[in-house]
Amino acid sequence: MSGRDDRRGTRAGRPAGLVLASLAVAALGALGAVGAPRALAQPAPASPAPASSAPASPVKDAGKHFRRGVALYNEADYRGALVEFRRAYETAPNATVLYNIGQTQYQLQNYAAALTMFERYLTESSSASPHRREVEQTLDTLRSRVGNLRITTNVAGCEITIDDDLIGKTPFAAPPVVSVGRRKITAMHPGRTPDTRFVEIAAGETAEVSLSLLEPGRGLAGGPPAGATRGTDWVTTGWITTGALAAGAVTTGILAFVASRQLRDARRSFPTSRDDLDRKASRATTLAVATDVLAAATVVAGAVTLKLTLSRSPSHEVHVAVVPGGIELAGVFH
Repeated sequence: MSGRDDRRGTRAGRPAGLVLASLAVAALGALGAVGAPRALAQPAPASPAPASSAPASPVKDAGKHFRRGVALYNEADYRGALVEFRRAYETAPNATVLYNIGQTQYQLQNYAAALTMFERYLTESSSASPHRREVEQTLDTLRSRVGNLRITTNVAGCEITIDDDLIGKTPFAAPPVVSVGRRKITAMHPGRTPDTRFVEIAAGETAEVSLSLLEPGRGLAGGPPAGATRGTDWVTTGWITTGALAAGAVTTGILAFVASRQLRDARRSFPTSRDDLDRKASRATTLAVATDVLAAATVVAGAVTLKLTLSRSPSHEVHVAVVPGGIELAGVFH
């Protein structure tokens, strides 16, 4: 393979030679229609079929998908290669293709899927398969890069996706194997609103996540979700309070400006008394301070109310904070 693939292999955390040398063209030979070239980048072209030949066999169709997968892999288009390798296996199942799928998943850093594919390879291949020893060694590395996730849902038969890949339906007989890192878990069921959570998985850890799918406009018990009305009341009150504080800040700001102008005019007029100047100065100062307090209270009330409003997002990934110079809003929005 090319040097680009060497770098990809090293990035994935396994020796580059393992991927480059071991994604061999043995599967091409096993599929029969592809031949047995020695380099991934140069698969042997299929011989043209006679005009009177019968329709292509599944093995030949699988060979075409396999060749495309090899070409895409050499171009570092691993997602495209994965689709072609999967189609080759679906068309004409062959254990060696599972090996290539596992290698491709490894390059995509989908360690859980790679682990599953390599385990299937060991199960479906013969004891004399050329890659068995290599795969057995690779499994040790992969097991240090996965954890487990115990998934529960309030409705049975929910389709579960991890990072948008479907893994099955609840309930699971055992906690699914999941790649380490921050994973997106989504549960879906006909007639109910999908629920999404984000979970961090550490190697060897069994994390837990509970997902609740509600009927549109209804809670778990057939009525409004618990606390929904109360939450809405708090949000409404918050926005009303924010608006009132903002109106107060604007009003006192205008009055402070007027008082400041009056103080300036009094200082320029003659004659004027000391008491009158002090009274006007005190009024201008009081109004200015009140404006500042009301403005700060408006910012705080707005930030809190905005957080309450956005906290009802199914992903629970919204964060609002008051920072110097304004409000910081960060999160995942759908």
